[in-house]
Amino acid sequence: MEWSACLDEYEKLVIRMTKPRVVIDNAVCPTATILKVDSARKHSILLEVVQVLTDLNLSIKKAYISSDGRWFMDVFHVTDLNGNKLTDESVISYLEQSLGGIQFTSTNGCNGLTALELTGTDRVGLLSEVFAVLADLQCDVVEAKVWTHNGRIASLLYVKDCISGSAIEDSEQIDIIEARLRHVLKGDNDIRSAKTVVSMAVTHTERRLHQMMFDDRDYERVSSKPYVDSPIVTVQNWAERGYSVVNVQSKDRTKLLFDVVCTLTDMDYIVFHATIKTVGDTAYLEFYIRHTDGTPISSEPERQRVIKCLQAAVERRASEGVRLELCAPDRQGLLADVTRTFRENGLNVTRAEISTSQDNAANVFYVTDAVRNPVDSKTIESVRQKVGLTKLKVKELPICCQQKSKSDEQAVGVAGTVLLSLGSIRKMAHPMQPRRLGRNWTPRLPG
Repeated sequence: MEWSACLDEYEKLVIRMTKPRVVIDNAVCPTATILKVDSARKHSILLEVVQVLTDLNLSIKKAYISSDGRWFMDVFHVTDLNGNKLTDESVISYLEQSLGGIQFTSTNGCNGLTALELTGTDRVGLLSEVFAVLADLQCDVVEAKVWTHNGRIASLLYVKDCISGSAIEDSEQIDIIEARLRHVLKGDNDIRSAKTVVSMAVTHTERRLHQMMFDDRDYERVSSKPYVDSPIVTVQNWAERGYSVVNVQSKDRTKLLFDVVCTLTDMDYIVFHATIKTVGDTAYLEFYIRHTDGTPISSEPERQRVIKCLQAAVERRASEGVRLELCAPDRQGLLADVTRTFRENGLNVTRAEISTSQDNAANVFYVTDAVRNPVDSKTIESVRQKVGLTKLKVKELPICCQQKSKSDEQAVGVAGTVLLSLGSIRKMAHPMQPRRLGRNWTPRLPG
């Protein structure tokens, strides 16, 4: 493992000697599995822990995170997507092994495949054109994720050569693929910002998608149609402790915490303390952050940038439109044919997840009309008839069943929902200056 240049030899030794301790408890809480992780602190440790949880599609109902000096301690209340506690021994064992060895592992892309990164201006039928080009160039798309936001598109495609069945390594062939895809992405109006890159794929796929859209500055663009579930984000400074306090209120969904923590980490902020809580279908997240150099947010432009970036991070994974699931035997040109049918019927793909397993395709598409309005049911049925009723099915979004405990009920007062966190308990003396904490709350915070 490559160690960051900023860590001295003593810190390396401390980290090696303090392997993360993981405790998974199903007895304490009646509605969720309690997961505790203690380890030496480093810049991206929180993101790596959350990444493990979200890759298993676990729902995080509550979380308490604290960094005391050089030590990182966090507690998560998690369930599966159906709101049940974790009882599968294979899942529990995987969590213990993955989290216990998190200091010594790195996330790589799909082995034996070539990764293509695409960014550009989104338009109806663009995905169809991309898949058509790849099919024409004898490229088989094995895995892919596609996001759209504020009129921009980012996609990470893992492909292989249809003839050899292996990764594409020939430089001339790669140059041809890049040139053809770049031409498609440019269209008539995106000559400068369209990008096609062959990647080494050493970063977690969804983290890389966030980075691609961040680099594309999607957060600076204005959407033609406001997002229905856009989050509320506030940023304040706590001068007495030298923290910036970030609050996010959003509709609850899986991977919400990952999206926020990923963005803060890649913007070079460190989360020292955090509380996460869900009440009904709403999630409340509060973070105490500093720059990697130990300073809080220092200017109004920076504060506004953080707000915009976090709003964009949540909106990118917005599940807009009808969810269509394609399950069919995999074949060359399958994606090109299906997405062409979408285009011919005026469907716009707002998000997609492509995967293949044992020669079977299992793909998910979220579709709207050309201006992001809901699609008429007759149009959906027409598309299904053309693709195959047994192959393309309409699926509802997964619902996270939530069981409210008595403590959750107590968190709701006559004035609305109250998040019991460090920031909501203390009173504010000034819009950017918190007062002292209340008498009944004495958290231990580093100076």
